[in-house]
Amino acid sequence: MVQGVGVTNFITLSNASKEAFKTATLLKTLNVNSLITGEDGVGKKSLAQYILPNATLVDASNIDESTLALQSSNEIILTNLHSSPNLNTLLHTMKENNVRVVATSKSYLSNDDLDEHFSVKFDIPPLSQREEDIEPLVNLFCEEATKIFDGHAMCDMSNFIPDVSKNSHSLRRQVMINYLLRDIKDIELMDILQNYLSDKLGSNSDYRKFLYLYEVPLIKAGLDQFKSQLQLSDRLGLNRNTLRKKIADNKEYLEKGN
Repeated sequence: MVQGVGVTNFITLSNASKEAFKTATLLKTLNVNSLITGEDGVGKKSLAQYILPNATLVDASNIDESTLALQSSNEIILTNLHSSPNLNTLLHTMKENNVRVVATSKSYLSNDDLDEHFSVKFDIPPLSQREEDIEPLVNLFCEEATKIFDGHAMCDMSNFIPDVSKNSHSLRRQVMINYLLRDIKDIELMDILQNYLSDKLGSNSDYRKFLYLYEVPLIKAGLDQFKSQLQLSDRLGLNRNTLRKKIADNKEYLEKGN
């Protein structure tokens, strides 16, 4: 098992995630409604399902489905509370039917009735503020990739710069792509480029326009390996000034991820 992963996939190595998990564990023993806030991909739903493992899961953006669930269930997890088209109706239905609710929202909602309906409210910070949780999450997604793609070796995470721009969502996508590309064959790589370019061609400058798709990864890989423009220009058989110009022309892409 990946370090920091308990009975749920919520990682608990950073102080912030430990506090959130501690609150969630307490809520399992209390018959109160709670609201978990935070960006997409921070683990709100994982903790909600940890608190109420047998509860009905409903997206609050669907007012009819949410209202019906509140009328027919004893326990319910309401996701995306911030997207509810009629929050007051949901709150009224909650109170009227005496339902145990754990709700999730991207941010705290400015509503006078929230304090009355949700006794406990806590926030989960983004992964960029929980750096200790990133590596175990990467390892967790690597294990998942190995199972999904029937692999036998773990991911090669050398030179891996985690993308947490969308928290676990972007990180998981990055790990999956990294895993798939580790043993990619020439023909498979060319197929990917062909599919990418198939609906983008049409002007008489397309060759120069899309040349960066070849040049950028070649320059990046070369600089990583040889560490200097002088050595790279020699290995590529390019004039040093020509290489400098290509680096300048592709500066936008070469700086991404660095």
